[in-house]
This record gives sequence, structure tokens and C-alpha cells, in this order.
Amino acid sequence: MKTLKIALATAASLAIAAPLAAEAPVTRPVDEQIGAGGRPVGAPWSRSPVHAQHGMAATAHPLATQVALDILKSGGNAVDAAIAANAALGLMEPTGNGIGGDIFVIVYDPATDKLYGLNGSGRSPRGQTLEQLKEKLGDADSLPALGHLSVTIPGTVDGWFELHNRFGQLPIADVLAPTIQYAREGHPVAPVIGMYFDRALRSFERRSDQFDFTNARATWFANGAPKAGEIFKNPDLADTLQRIAQNGRDEFYKGQSAQVMVDYLQRQGSAFTLEDFAAHRSEWVEPACVHYRKGYELCELPPNSQGFAALQMVNILKYVDLSQWERGSAEVIHYITEAKRLAYADVAKFYADPDFAPFPQELLSDAYGYARFQLIDPARATPGFAPGDPLPEPKLEGPGDTTYMTVVDGEGLMVSLIQSNYRGMGSGLTPDGLGFMFQDRGELYSLDPAHANAYAPGKRPFQTIIPAFVKKDGKPYMTLGLMGGGMQPQGHVQVLINLVDYGMNLQEAGDAARINHEGGREPTEPASGPAKDPLGTLFVEPGIPAETVDALKAMGHKVEVVSNGIMFGGYQAIARDPETGVLTGATEMRKDGQAQGY
Repeated sequence: MKTLKIALATAASLAIAAPLAAEAPVTRPVDEQIGAGGRPVGAPWSRSPVHAQHGMAATAHPLATQVALDILKSGGNAVDAAIAANAALGLMEPTGNGIGGDIFVIVYDPATDKLYGLNGSGRSPRGQTLEQLKEKLGDADSLPALGHLSVTIPGTVDGWFELHNRFGQLPIADVLAPTIQYAREGHPVAPVIGMYFDRALRSFERRSDQFDFTNARATWFANGAPKAGEIFKNPDLADTLQRIAQNGRDEFYKGQSAQVMVDYLQRQGSAFTLEDFAAHRSEWVEPACVHYRKGYELCELPPNSQGFAALQMVNILKYVDLSQWERGSAEVIHYITEAKRLAYADVAKFYADPDFAPFPQELLSDAYGYARFQLIDPARATPGFAPGDPLPEPKLEGPGDTTYMTVVDGEGLMVSLIQSNYRGMGSGLTPDGLGFMFQDRGELYSLDPAHANAYAPGKRPFQTIIPAFVKKDGKPYMTLGLMGGGMQPQGHVQVLINLVDYGMNLQEAGDAARINHEGGREPTEPASGPAKDPLGTLFVEPGIPAETVDALKAMGHKVEVVSNGIMFGGYQAIARDPETGVLTGATEMRKDGQAQGY
């Protein structure tokens, strides 16, 4: 009886309390109701970097990071682990990458004490001229993001095999096995990737009359956009990877998969042939390094990528001591922004496939960097910058759909790898039964025949994706990448500034609020005439002080504050102590990723 009275009393009290709760509902989001907790060390807005000794991986998905570590622990090296993790990301983060896209890699090999660069980007159809392309485009003045006209040969698979043939240790079948298993058995969708799935589906459905969405819908969106925590499977991709594991890279470029791709593309109206696929090859290239200060050098890959834009920014900014001002000051952000605008004026004019338009090496000289630095007004934003003269222009800057990842093993083999389908998950085209989407990288060709980046048969388009590497006192020090269209070079430079000028640790350097300048000259615009948006817009995260935003506006910048983090990229990095071999890793708080080691 006593127990019953207590139960009735409790029920009565709850009944009284319920109306009171209903009268004062919580309407604000949780992050506005309560702030972050405190930290005993480091910046209060950051986390601890990860330290390990025997091997480390940092990727945009925790399961891909674990795949890389499993490969390392089973006897593979950093190249084996990087290929395995990249394959996993193509399954787990198809909103950003996959075997329908391109790949760029920097490898430091301790055996030869040398940096190696790999350009794994694909070309246009060899049998289609600019005039024929323009006929297909009709009145359009640029290439579309969706459909067959923006497709270029996917370079990733060939890139994997080039890396593996040169550096790999485990059989390629062992390297691809984890992803094949995940593709058949399924994996839970990560939160940020779920958000990107939803964005992609809404974008595709708005424009589904422009391209063949049937296969893509069946592969990823049969029941709507996959949601966070939902188990996702891709048996078609498992079958494709299984054939590649068994038959090698020729399966993708000459075999059954190649024939399926060509048949599908030709049904869409594409000019690609089986011979185009069979002729594809990656290219080993020489990274270039530019000294910043305090013994730090930034290393990037040459065009057709935009990597050298980061080097041009470094060559400008090393002539001003940014540390004299606070990191979030208007002065520092002004100089970074103007350096970016100057560099991108040159990007728009000179950066293209070097087989068609050789890169002027003078753009990387100290003298040219100083000459460009002198064009910066310390007090005002210059209305418009023109390209330089190193000898006596669809939209580039938006958030690209890309993944960056890095792996370092206990022997000091260091891999900096970036891979992408470009904008909006890709072209929307998914070949029959293969489980991946073609990239839309061809959107970045210029249609101006006078432009260095003009479309031509068998030509690689201008590329946004860039891996980076940092040397310290002449020794290999750090892998670095920050995904996201035109954000990438600016992101590399901002992280470097955070590390060198402001003494941030590896994680703080990525967690700190960023800026992203968009606009100015574009590689897709006509070679002559003014830029459509010469000043551009400076987007900043909420961590930039309000007084700084006001000061930047007073200096003539157009400034907008953006809070969702999407346009500010996705960062991963691993540093290796050259004396002890201890590894330090960092990952991106704006993504789902994880840095982990053992």
C-alpha cells in the first residue's frame, strides 16, 4: 500500500509539473542555450592534436582512417594505406570523391630523400574540337556542371596503380579488400556527409531535366538522401573494385568497365571513345617549394593544378611581418586577401595544361613576388588587380566537392593526397552498374580560344585540387591539405601563417576561424577584357571579431560573415619530428573526419 501511495504521489507531481514545462518551451537551438566547456591547455576553441609513433592517418571519415591504420598494421606502408583509405572514401564520402574523379599526390620517400608529385588528371575527348563543343553548347557561354559535356577521363584508378607500382608493398587486392567488404555489407552514413547527400539530391532534382539522373538516383537516392546513421551499401561499386583488384588498372581503361563507361557516355551524346580511355596516363611531376620564413618552405604541384597560387601568395606575404598584429586583426586579413587576389589574377591568365601552355616559372621568383607585394595598399583594398607581366577567367571559387587525406608510416614515408569529383558530387552521370559518378571537371575549361585554359581535344582542364607539403630547415616536416575549390591555396597559406607566425599547434591551426575570398579574375573568363567581379567578396567565419569586419569594410572590402563552415574547406595534416619520428596529426572540425595513429 505504501508503494502505491508513493507511485500515485509521483504521478501527481509529474502531472503538475508538465503544464509548467509546456508554458516555457525551449525555442533556441542548443548551441545558443549553452556554450563550450573549458580546456586545461591550448586555445579554448580547439582540441588536442593526436600524437603517435608507428603510423598515422588523417581523413574526412573515421572509418576510412581506421582502414588506413589496419593496412599499416598488416604490413602495408603509407602508400598502400593511402590508396585503401581513398578507396574507402569513394564509398563513404561519394559527395566529395570517387573513382569517377581525378587525383593529385605528393609523396616523400625517405629511401631517396625526395619529393615525388603525381598528376592523375584526365583529358577531354581527342576527337572533339572547340568548334564542335560550342555547337553542342548552343548559346551557352560556359560549360554546364551536369551532363556529358563536363566529363573528363577519370584519372584516380590509374593514379592508384602508378603510386602502387612505385611504392606499394601489399597486393592491390589486399589494399582494396576493406572497401569491397564495406560496399557489400554497408556502413553508417556520417553526419556531415548526410548533409551533403541532402544538398546534392535537392540540387540534382531541381535540374533533373538537364541530364540522365536514373542511375545516380538508383545508386544513392532510391529512398531519398541517405541520413546520418543509416546503413548505406553500394554493391555495384563493390563489383567494380573487385574487377579492378583482379584485373588491374586496364580493367578500368581497356576492359569491361571501360566498355560500359564508353557505351553509357556515347548514349548521352559524348564524344569519348574506348581509345580515349585506353590512352589515359597519369604524369609524374616535380613539386616546387617556396621559402616563407623561419626555415619553413611550402611545396605544391605545378599546373594544370592551382597549387602554385599558394606559392605565389607565400612569395608576396613573406615581405610583411604579420606577427606585428593580432591574428584576427584587419591588417593581417587585408594582406592575406590582397595577396590572394594578386595570385589569382595570374591563375586566371597563366594556369593551364602545360602540354598546351607552358607555365612561366618567373611567376615563382622572389623578385616577382616582391613586385606584386608592392602593389598592395596597406590601408585600402585595391578595386581590381590585373595579371602580372613576368617576362621584362562557370565559377571556380565555389566550394568544391573534394576529399583530402594523408598517411605517414613509421619509416617516414609521407603521403599527401587529394581526390575529387569536382562540383556538386559530379556530373550527375553514373554509368550502368558501376556504382560511381563521373566528375564534372570539364566545367573549368575556357571557351575563349585565346585563353591558356581554352578547351582543346585531349587536353586537361584547369584543376582546383592540390595536396601540399611543408619542409622545415630543409627537412621533410608536414603533409597538409585543405579541400574546397578556390579555398584551397588560401587555406594552405592561412594554416602556414597560423603555425609559423602565431605558434599555433597543428590542430589549432586548422580549427581557427578562416577567411575565403571569392571573385576576381577566373580561368574560365575570356583572356582579354575586365573581370566580371574584380573586387570580389571576402567571406569570414564568426570567429573573426566584429570590429575587424567593420575595419575591413572601411578599408573597401566587401565582407560577409558565414557561420555554417561549408565554404571554408576541410583540413587534414600530419607532422613528423625529424629527430624522434613522433607523428602529430590534426583533422577538420568542419567535417566528419578523424586523425588517429598507433
